[in-house]
Amino acid sequence: MLNIETSKRPQEFMRIFGAAFSGALATLAFAPYAFWPAMLVSLIALLLLIHQQSPKRAALIGFSWGLGQFGTGVGWVYVVIEKFGGLPTAIGLCLIGLLVMFLALYPALFAFILRRTRLPLALSYLLFAPSLWLLIDWFRGWFLTGFPWLWPGYSQIDGPLSAFAPLLGVQGITLALLIISASIAHTLIVRKVSALLPALVVAIVAAVSSQIPWVQETGESVDVAMVQGNVPQELKWLPSQRWPTLLSYQDMTRQNWDADIVIWPEAAIPALERDIPDFLARLDSAAINNDTAIITGVLDQNQEGQFYNNVITLGDNGMEGYDYPAQQSYSKHHLLVFGEFVPFADILRPLAPLFNLPMSSFSRGDYTQPNISAKGYQLAPAICYEIAFSDQVRQSLTPESDFILTLSNDTWFGTSIGPHQHLEIARMRALENGKPVLRSTNTGLTAAIGYQGDVIAQIPQFETIVLRADVPTTQGQTPYTRFGDWPLYVWILMSGIALIVLTRGQTSSSDSKSQ
Repeated sequence: MLNIETSKRPQEFMRIFGAAFSGALATLAFAPYAFWPAMLVSLIALLLLIHQQSPKRAALIGFSWGLGQFGTGVGWVYVVIEKFGGLPTAIGLCLIGLLVMFLALYPALFAFILRRTRLPLALSYLLFAPSLWLLIDWFRGWFLTGFPWLWPGYSQIDGPLSAFAPLLGVQGITLALLIISASIAHTLIVRKVSALLPALVVAIVAAVSSQIPWVQETGESVDVAMVQGNVPQELKWLPSQRWPTLLSYQDMTRQNWDADIVIWPEAAIPALERDIPDFLARLDSAAINNDTAIITGVLDQNQEGQFYNNVITLGDNGMEGYDYPAQQSYSKHHLLVFGEFVPFADILRPLAPLFNLPMSSFSRGDYTQPNISAKGYQLAPAICYEIAFSDQVRQSLTPESDFILTLSNDTWFGTSIGPHQHLEIARMRALENGKPVLRSTNTGLTAAIGYQGDVIAQIPQFETIVLRADVPTTQGQTPYTRFGDWPLYVWILMSGIALIVLTRGQTSSSDSKSQ
């Protein structure tokens, strides 16, 4: 007995190590690597590894898979802790380790429930597993304000399954991935080619969807200039740098007055809006005289002392000149935990500079706000992290919306893979909704994204430069824009009903045989 148990230990170790390795493999499917088949291989490996395992062992395997994926996929967050956290290296590493372990609990939960729910293999993998993964992913995108980063669907932006995006959104792609992975895993286990039928059906639906023009080009394009200021984060809010920064943006803008819309990034103005009304009024007048519009990120504080992260428009915006506060504005709703607000602030702020970063006490704007107007075009804004919340972006769009606008400052993340993943997420929003995305950032990656998720133009990171691009506009709405995730809710409901009916039928058959 002892020899049997001892012989199992290397197998268990190899299974756990294989799970971590396959989880790490999933990161290769995301930007900047963009090897989309890696996600399929990773998910197939996870399903094979938990097959015939006890719920507890399956949870350990799922946890190891999560450590591999999130350790390699979001470990770049350590850059913020190292450069701006003000903590010893050991404590910083512990914090990022805790974050990775917390995120790894989600695939652990998936594996545990999948093995705890005793179903026939085909039903477990083909009906229950895809719905369960969606539910857990949605929970991850909501709990503690949500962290929908590295949802599997994002990894397919350049793959054939991207055709599901305008139909069902990024989570529709995730569903397709799980069905295909489960179908292949099931086939490898039972060794029957007929088990590949679900994967074949999904592939056919993707091929048909890719041929449908969900939206149409209007035949018009907009000349956009996005100014990448490249201001180091450690210098940005120094009083001595305020006017050099403003003059730099102003000079680069002056060379691009012939553009229809000039866009500055998130919080490009290193001052509160209320403190520089004269500067903004002069900038507004110059834009009007040149028949253009300017969009910029700027922070502000209202009379109640609440801070807001805003986007405002100047120049040709349908208003009669600038008066403080700007009439055409948007206030960020989805704030980043610790970066823009600190839970239990009275307790945490005294502990370390990490919990007292500059401008980390913002208030929320409304969930949905009117589009902003620039040069007669309607833009639906999403500031930085907000672009990762697909339903919020979708609900911000109206039939009159021409663009999705996202202003960001990824300077915090240095040369890591974080900004590349952020751009990938923005590309998915364009594909889902059939609307171009204008992404203006401080240090990159600044890009103009077409309505099919392709990058029309992009400029290098960490250069003080202006991106000029003609961006075609579209008309119409995709099914995802119209219906959001409701078709996926229906899928989960119907699969649940099917599971109940089928398992009852099998139970009744077993009972009759036993009699």
